[in-house]
Amino acid sequence: MNLAAPAVRLLSVSKIHDGRGTASAGIHNITLEARGGELILFVGPSGSGKTTLLTLAAGLTEPTLGRVEIFGDNITRLRQAELQRLRALHMGFVFQTFRLIDALTVEENVNFVRRLALRHAPDRRQNGADLVARFGLNHRRRAFPPSLSQGEKQRLAIARALANDPELIIADEPTASLPTEDGLEVIRLLRAAAVSHQRCVLVATHDLRLTKFADRVVVLRDGHVVEIRDSGGRRTPA
Repeated sequence: MNLAAPAVRLLSVSKIHDGRGTASAGIHNITLEARGGELILFVGPSGSGKTTLLTLAAGLTEPTLGRVEIFGDNITRLRQAELQRLRALHMGFVFQTFRLIDALTVEENVNFVRRLALRHAPDRRQNGADLVARFGLNHRRRAFPPSLSQGEKQRLAIARALANDPELIIADEPTASLPTEDGLEVIRLLRAAAVSHQRCVLVATHDLRLTKFADRVVVLRDGHVVEIRDSGGRRTPA
């Protein structure tokens, strides 16, 4: 693995879903590169391929055609244990449905991910209590997730995603269940995570209000990239 390499490279990637004897393209012939310090939004209607792209970028699924590289490694050449270690050490995840552990407190949810990373690399250090405080949850650190508001749950989800000090953060519809202001605060936090530590942040969203926070906006339709917009509003047809 080479952390100086692009965080994610998709090279002529297609993913074919085969269900009930019918093959359909989840994504088709996409080439894309994402580097540290960038926040990239994937936008498009349901079924356009946004979540499929994120699962490929996370090494959770393999491409049917083409090649996916994560920090320079071709994921199809990695053993499952190597992929798990890669995710534990270098990736953070923010899920639409939070996926918090209800039996653990706020601080314990963050420290759970931190311990997973330390199991793979004992020299990696991140202070769970500091993250809880940074995201405005210090007064709730001993609370359990069911008692949190939606905004508090999402801030906890982001704090947990940063617990292993990842170079790559993947967020699937992170603002979908939030009121407007809470949703904008989430994307501000993710933007800060990209800029402050040169992390690569990939976000799938329906929420077009978030585009002003992105370095690039990748527009998908029916599994195809139809347009890429940069932060200056310039558009590149696919």
